[in-house]
Amino acid sequence: MSAVMKEQMNLLANDQAGVQVADQDAKWRSVLAKDKSCDGQFVFAVSSTMIYCRPSCPSRRPRRDRVSFFPLPEAAERAGFRACRRCHPRDIRVSDPQVKMAQEVCRLIDNNQGEPLTLQILSEQTGVSSFHLQRTFKSIMGITPSQFAETCRIKKFKQGVRAGEAITNAIYDAGFGSSSRLYERASSQLGMTPATYGKGGSGAVINYAIVESPLGRLLVAATEKGVCSVKLGDSDAALRTDLLAEFPAAEIRLDERPLRSALKAIVAHLSNKSPHLELPLDIRATAFQRQVWQQLRAIPYGETYSYSEVAAAIGQQKAVRAVARACATNPVALVIPCHRVIREDKSLGGYRWGLERKKKLLETERTQAK
Repeated sequence: MSAVMKEQMNLLANDQAGVQVADQDAKWRSVLAKDKSCDGQFVFAVSSTMIYCRPSCPSRRPRRDRVSFFPLPEAAERAGFRACRRCHPRDIRVSDPQVKMAQEVCRLIDNNQGEPLTLQILSEQTGVSSFHLQRTFKSIMGITPSQFAETCRIKKFKQGVRAGEAITNAIYDAGFGSSSRLYERASSQLGMTPATYGKGGSGAVINYAIVESPLGRLLVAATEKGVCSVKLGDSDAALRTDLLAEFPAAEIRLDERPLRSALKAIVAHLSNKSPHLELPLDIRATAFQRQVWQQLRAIPYGETYSYSEVAAAIGQQKAVRAVARACATNPVALVIPCHRVIREDKSLGGYRWGLERKKKLLETERTQAK
């Protein structure tokens, strides 16, 4: 990206960030006031409970830094939140016509039991042009109708196998035309094969190793398909405990041999011998997380983006907090360089592995990139 283009993006992001902050402050005041008139305009989600509510929900109010806002329930659910059983936010009527249209598309896709709904069919059923439908839906949901449909099929497959349904039946009941269609998406959306997912991950074998690095102790773990976890820390015991908590149903083995190439590549990257880090990955992600993580991998070595710049780059200018959350849940530090995302005021923001490590990483990359 040229300096001129980046400056233009900075100006746009700053303007949008100012509008967004004011909008979110107004929504937060409505939530604090339990304003019933705002029901149907948005929902708020709480990261500590992973539950979303309508503004008037009678529940106790969370801390502001744990709250995100979404234009409709389906958007909150796509981000991984569950509906509150107290205020039933899915039962409210949406007031904004464009948001209402996006919600109707979500319901048509989610309730579809036959052939996949094409953009043309959705256009005919909603009474709006294909172009307007696609553009409006993506601006609200962050993904296209076809991507949302894919997410729904994966969700239905998961529900089927959790309920004890046979893998083959669950695949076809979810709307996949063949088992190969699901297996193509298994690595990115399930993190394992469909059969392994159906067993709760109990059949997955994960090898890991812990070595010394320029940033302290480095843990790298991988399945036969690729790296699934990269962690930094000071204590081997803490890193190992964190890995076991991340994959409680898998068989975890301490074995450096299958990880030698990955370890060598990451240590070389940290030692400034290899600026480009490309490794096969085996990670689970929502559609939104995939968008953010792909954008993070596109940030040039030695450069940084703000959270709002990342949000703008994926066409989700209002999703700054969601971008920050996606950065915080990145399972493979360094390989997906979430450390290259900072705040608007150029302060470092957060980093799961410690701000000193983030500062050192950025300083080293800037020096080497000159």
